[in-house]
Amino acid sequence: MRSVPDDARPVLPTAEDEVAAAGSELIGGPAGRHALIGISWWTPVRVIALVALGMFALGMAQKAPCYGGDWFESATSQYTHACYSDIPHLYRSRGFAGGVVPYFDRIPDDLSGGMAYLEYPVLTGLFMQVAAWLTPDGGVQDEARMYWMVNAGMLMACAAVIAVCVARTHRRRPWDALLVALAPAFALTATINWDLFAVALTAAAMLLWSRSRPLAAGVLLGLATAAKLYPLLLLGPLLLLCLRAGRLRAFAATFGGALGAWLLVNVPVMLSTSGGLHVREGWTRFYTFSEERAVDLGSFWLIISQRTGDPLKDANTYAVALMVLACAGVAALALCAPRRPRLAQLAFLVVAAFAVTNKVYSPQYVLWLVPLAALARPRWRDFLIWQATQVLYFVGVWMYLAYLNGGNAHRGLPPDGYQLAIVVHLLGTLYLCALVVRDILVPERDVVRRDGSDDPSGGVLDGAADRVVLGAAHDRLYAARQGIHGGPPPGGGAGGHGPVEWGTARGTERAS
Repeated sequence: MRSVPDDARPVLPTAEDEVAAAGSELIGGPAGRHALIGISWWTPVRVIALVALGMFALGMAQKAPCYGGDWFESATSQYTHACYSDIPHLYRSRGFAGGVVPYFDRIPDDLSGGMAYLEYPVLTGLFMQVAAWLTPDGGVQDEARMYWMVNAGMLMACAAVIAVCVARTHRRRPWDALLVALAPAFALTATINWDLFAVALTAAAMLLWSRSRPLAAGVLLGLATAAKLYPLLLLGPLLLLCLRAGRLRAFAATFGGALGAWLLVNVPVMLSTSGGLHVREGWTRFYTFSEERAVDLGSFWLIISQRTGDPLKDANTYAVALMVLACAGVAALALCAPRRPRLAQLAFLVVAAFAVTNKVYSPQYVLWLVPLAALARPRWRDFLIWQATQVLYFVGVWMYLAYLNGGNAHRGLPPDGYQLAIVVHLLGTLYLCALVVRDILVPERDVVRRDGSDDPSGGVLDGAADRVVLGAAHDRLYAARQGIHGGPPPGGGAGGHGPVEWGTARGTERAS
């Protein structure tokens, strides 16, 4: 039986992570030095995909009380059992049960409560429509249950795609994808809404970028943006990193692919020719709804509004201003850090900033962050701390809605308790952001780079010399470490800087 060369062996979490090593005792303990990894049918990718499917199935089982009737028979039990999902409710209220075509047909007011058109992006609307076509006929409630089940099956396929893509993005670190597969908040929120579809497309785009296929990555990123808005944010970190590395041609290919794919999906729905060429009202509904939506669940804006009694009608302006400030901070990190940050690190930071500053932070938004967190900082202790805060919020939001909908019974979590849950889950996300920022500023702390890697998810950026570096921090930090590493200065900017060595196995060993 052939052995695997050391430089091709996957990095084992049990060898570098104390929490993973302790957890492995449940299945026989850490892998030994001579363990044969990756040469049998049970490769890391297959194991991770099966674990992800198993966890997804457990998440479906957690929704069993609602599938049995709580979605329809009680105003509060779907909240007290924490099994709420938008999917069965929108099957009827958005006209899928009655054959309404999204974006083209107006939804009757008696069904939608005034939502004239579907308030989701076009590709998500197509996903919802395909599931409606696959739903067998029956009674209204039976159809709604089956609609959820059909969607759950399609979303399960998305979960498998995400797990496989994350496992393959960092070639030598496939086991980091277990963070995704075993994330409790991932399993609990996977079937609340349709976000998992956009997350799968985004994960596939990052995989293709890591394989130095910028055009294909751009196409998938454009499709992901046609399903949910947040994947658009990844173009910012890509631009900054490509600028620093002098790889703007690769970014242009990605941007062109993304724009072309987004237009290909949206233009046929966007434009109407009846009575002249104009933008269809049904297509704009997603954008107008996002703008008009009041401050809502999960956001710190809701805490301010409830505490002050102010509805915060200018929350859009405030949220955009905070997001711009956060993006400016990410840009400074990208261009001034002592070593070029990894793509996954900046992607996690910018998406987390969007979620934290937004007018609403729905429980399923954690799905956007889980794959990026696994790539940005694959440390079990910190990941589980963050997940604990998200699970606490998952319970808290449903208990709060049970309180609001329970009438005089007041079963559930009152506003003060819910506000505390919001603070905890926001602080959990900010905690992980702070650790990622520290890893960027002190590259030796980045566990991904300990084996000598530069940016395993960086594709054309991986190992590239710097071309644009701003500020003097780059040179000062190098000078403080020159006696440790030796050789030419890092980077490739002014002063004839050479390749970065920080974070390599040799450098880390000397530094310690």
